[in-house]
Amino acid sequence: MKTTGTMTLLLVGVWTSVLSSSGVQPAAQEKYDSPYALAFSHPRAELLSGFQGRRGDPRQSSIVPFADWYSAHTRKQYGHWGPPARHYQAPQSIAGRSLEWRRERVIAVAARYIGYGYQHHHLPDWDPPAGWPWAKTATGHNGKGVDCSNFTAFVYNVGFGIKPSSAIGKQAQGLDIPGPGKAIRAKRIDLTGDYDDLVKTLQTGDLLFIRNRSEKISHVVLWVGGIGRAPDNVPLILDSHGDGVKDSSGHFIPAGVHLRPFREKSWYFRSASHAIRILHR
Repeated sequence: MKTTGTMTLLLVGVWTSVLSSSGVQPAAQEKYDSPYALAFSHPRAELLSGFQGRRGDPRQSSIVPFADWYSAHTRKQYGHWGPPARHYQAPQSIAGRSLEWRRERVIAVAARYIGYGYQHHHLPDWDPPAGWPWAKTATGHNGKGVDCSNFTAFVYNVGFGIKPSSAIGKQAQGLDIPGPGKAIRAKRIDLTGDYDDLVKTLQTGDLLFIRNRSEKISHVVLWVGGIGRAPDNVPLILDSHGDGVKDSSGHFIPAGVHLRPFREKSWYFRSASHAIRILHR
């Protein structure tokens, strides 16, 4: 992390695991050097205020006590999803903060999970033991990680005490979202078919929903907006996804939580449905 003037630049470089053909986790690691960065206008430590203590302890992130995360009861009740997230309270440190600050906080919180794998789990830090039920994903093995809608829901939950549904269909339609003390009324942003208009319309921290080939909502990303930095100036998103997307250097981005490019010819744009803005005036 570098500081330039009043701007905090977070450079992204991630160690990713490599599996052998036998599926055994080797000791060697491969480093993924992302060409992308995040340039916050507020100190990153300030944006992540409130993560000391219980909020920053992954063992406190579920309604299920940590001692029972890997119990037979949890396995039977929740299967491969693992224990569900608890509803966090709003941290006192965000009181009185500007809308711009709060939007940057969304991405700062989300960036804490860059490098986590793509898994069908409720919690990013849930790490099931060998033999636990697993829903096969592009990551190729079980372990820590989260899918797209559980990721976006958890970011708003742990960052603000705002808890969207983690089910992709409900998250895409839900505008009355449980918040700390009362529901938060989000805004739906309907998009035109124009790429430049979409880029101008979306704001940092917006949830952008993507359709599959059957025109059903199947994916959600966080819009990074003006704080994203790419060598080719392409807009960036932050999501948990498979491994089929190339970065601006021509390298495949590993499966899991990463910054990714939002190109005009990409599936992300061609299949974009609508956005939901949780933080607004």
